[in-house]
Amino acid sequence: MEISQLGEFGLIRRLTKDIECRQSSTLKGVGDDCAVIAPTDGEVTLVTTDLLMEGVHFDLIYTPLKHLGYKAVVVNLSDLYAMNATPRQLTVSLAIGKRFQVEDIDALYEGMRLACEKYGVDIVGGDTTASMTGLAISITAVGTARREDIVYRGGAKETDLICVSGNLGAAYMGLQLLEREKAVYLQQMKESGNNDMPFEPDFAGREYLLERQLKPEPRKDILEQLRQAGIRPTSMMDISDGLSSELLHICHEGQCGCRIYEERIPLDYQTAVAAEEFNMNVTTCALNGGEDYELLFTVPLSDREKAEALEDVKVIGYIAKKDQGKILVTRDGAEFDLKAQGWNPM
Repeated sequence: MEISQLGEFGLIRRLTKDIECRQSSTLKGVGDDCAVIAPTDGEVTLVTTDLLMEGVHFDLIYTPLKHLGYKAVVVNLSDLYAMNATPRQLTVSLAIGKRFQVEDIDALYEGMRLACEKYGVDIVGGDTTASMTGLAISITAVGTARREDIVYRGGAKETDLICVSGNLGAAYMGLQLLEREKAVYLQQMKESGNNDMPFEPDFAGREYLLERQLKPEPRKDILEQLRQAGIRPTSMMDISDGLSSELLHICHEGQCGCRIYEERIPLDYQTAVAAEEFNMNVTTCALNGGEDYELLFTVPLSDREKAEALEDVKVIGYIAKKDQGKILVTRDGAEFDLKAQGWNPM
């Protein structure tokens, strides 16, 4: 079905007709000029926004629209979890090119709604418009937290332990696999002159890497573990632009230095195998790859035993004095300055 058959308001009604609000703080969701959200006693509101542009943040040659919708939501939720907040509501704005059909936007919204259902978040509004440059997705997410529970980037102190959840570099290697197969596909199309030729890439044994790139999950479970263990991080960020970049943010905001150890950086076996296949240094991929959406956080030294007992969390170093620099200690004991080599819009 052509989107023009429905019109803007018809499309909005189609996408939102079955949305049910689950949060008690949502007084009015989709259907009016504004959503109405009631403040919760003793809590403050946190807001985050992400803009995803076709050709910059995603490639629809290998990204299913349902997966894209899911990912567009969870990358926003990850920012709220990184502040130790609970996501409550979000708004969705879409800029849609002429080549998209109604069913395409249905698939995109299906992924968004799956993510919202999984993490208990209400879609409460948004906007749609036409686009001359493909698909653009802008999501604003709202969360709440008690003022005393919010964790900022700038709270790290000397001797604090540096921790990361999960493993790093897998999403980046998943992207490399997808880009390689895309290049093979485009070359075969060029040689054959057939723009509709079938193509079946072989990703056997690499499913984990693809999932990390196409369907990441925010680490709500880590916050629950921290609360149960009685640990309050002194600083925290999600890893969207790479471990090096995020750790340098923490050091900048906290006016401190750091030392992390290469041998302690958590890696998945598939990541290491793929890095070798692409002739890449796996540590470089883990430091600079980005899009892992794991949590990077610091905890007081007194919580060391509790931190080491957390499931799927690794202590990778410690916070140092500012004049001691931001250092990576390699497996052979050499020391290198950490540099941010992740994505840069400039």
